Amino acid sequence: MTGNDARIEEIHAHLQATATLPVETRASQWLGEAEAIAADARHCEGAALEKRVGQLQHLLSNVGDVEHEEARAHVEAAREATETLASELGVTDSS
Repeated sequence: MTGNDARIEEIHAHLQATATLPVETRASQWLGEAEAIAADARHCEGAALEKRVGQLQHLLSNVGDVEHEEARAHVEAAREATETLASELGVTDSS
């Protein structure tokens, strides 16, 4: 497993964890889409991975504040891991 693979798995795990927690409807929609993109990114490399990471940046930037403490911790961790991966890949937000 490469560093990118591990980072994507980490992002996906954090996003997946939010699915069972009480999160506001709109935030839940953004998180669900981000989880699907992260799942897809596990099978990507090169330009396709860079595109998915940019999409994750955009989706996570729209989540807003999450009130549930555990969900908020997962969202923050997913954001941090996404930003780290984006920096490593030289990706900027695709929005």
